[in-house]
Amino acid sequence: MEAVALFTYSAAQPDEVSFNKGEVVKVTDMEDESWFTAEVQGKRGYVPENYISLLPHPWFAGSITRMEAEQRLRWQDTGVFLVRESESAPGEFSLSVSYGERVEHFRVLEGGGQYCIWEESFCSLNRLLDFYRTHSISMEKPVLLKDPPAHINARVAHALCDYSPAHSACLHFQRGDVIQLLDCSSHLTWRGRCRGRVGIFPPQYVQPLYN
Repeated sequence: MEAVALFTYSAAQPDEVSFNKGEVVKVTDMEDESWFTAEVQGKRGYVPENYISLLPHPWFAGSITRMEAEQRLRWQDTGVFLVRESESAPGEFSLSVSYGERVEHFRVLEGGGQYCIWEESFCSLNRLLDFYRTHSISMEKPVLLKDPPAHINARVAHALCDYSPAHSACLHFQRGDVIQLLDCSSHLTWRGRCRGRVGIFPPQYVQPLYN
């Protein structure tokens, strides 16, 4: 799972890894609530969870259960999918895919910085998903991954950190605030409502919440 660094961090211990604000961080393990295992420029170590933001993707559902995934995906078009944190293997990911009348679940195997489901291995979860958008994830019939349709996208988001820019057009919020999403059509800025005010903000500062 890819994330963006919200702040610069200098490693204080040998098992930590440093990064600069704005740098892309590849998260490989989210088992601990405060420290994630991540890879930055080929170096692997611990990073503080509150210094990074998982890049917002409509397909990332977080720590929902297998049953919740099935409720969301059953009867969706074949190939519509979501990625969730694994229930059976904390810190790893599971891929849930609609087959129309049923939902199939795949454990994403990770080792040595590589991710795989079948024989093909990839250097990031995002590249694995991109591959199965054009190659069948199923061995029994052709199933290509499709992003969730707009009607199941989130309507609210959870603030990952404080955001207080000087520009009056920007939305101010604090870590933990719930933001009503009004316009998510741009990949650069989103528009939302929080604490009675409306404004724009960077999408990497929030985590969409799904019903």
